[in-house]
Amino acid sequence: MTINFDTLKASLVLYGLNAIYAILLLAVGWYLSGAMQRFVTRVLSVTHRVDPLVTLFVASVTRYGVLAIVGIAVLQLFGIQTASLVAVLGATSLAIGLALQGTLSNLAAGVMLLLFRPFHIGDDVEVAGKAGKVKTLSLFMTELVAADNTQILLPNGQVWGAAIINHSAYPGTGEVKVTFPVRAGSVNALADQILKELRADPRIDEEAAPSVNVSKVIAADPAAPVVELTVSAKVKPSDAAAVKQRVLDHASALLAAA
Repeated sequence: MTINFDTLKASLVLYGLNAIYAILLLAVGWYLSGAMQRFVTRVLSVTHRVDPLVTLFVASVTRYGVLAIVGIAVLQLFGIQTASLVAVLGATSLAIGLALQGTLSNLAAGVMLLLFRPFHIGDDVEVAGKAGKVKTLSLFMTELVAADNTQILLPNGQVWGAAIINHSAYPGTGEVKVTFPVRAGSVNALADQILKELRADPRIDEEAAPSVNVSKVIAADPAAPVVELTVSAKVKPSDAAAVKQRVLDHASALLAAA
């Protein structure tokens, strides 16, 4: 068998140049995909009419779309027929789809969340047994930030398939009402300390002053009378649970020290 070194040399040069072109094309494509993602994000953010969640989703899809086009161009550069490749990928994607049903369901759920938008970035929500502030929504995951600044990552399938409680959907004020028994002799001192604590809390509505009142008599024994003390305050619905817990903790500490 005779080897034609001229043909071999020409082939090596051709494939070497194609490899260099492919590397350059991939580098340019990677940069262009990032630039397109930033451009789409900037354009959609300028209007102030597009939800930030939709902006993140569209920008992400744009980037992956550019990368897909660059990948096809690289394959064509090496002479690979993309038409036959698409047919092979179609059969392969069916098998992969069956193996990754959970991942694909998360992707579909992410699209549904973006279309119906049951919550927005910054909303206080409870979903799938978790509570926190919505930070981001990606193709597969929803990210929440808990009250203690803990990151919570939820698969979109769980978010879409569960009841969503959005405390920020209807802005307004809610009421915190806490009742507990105290000895009648310590009512005034306890009420003053609780009111001082509440007035220092920035979450309390300034227009509706908090109040501490005796709501009823529990035990009328002259030796040790006991009354029910009711603490009321106006707060944002999303802060109601935290403020209520703070009142309970503060009152328990005062009662224990009394």
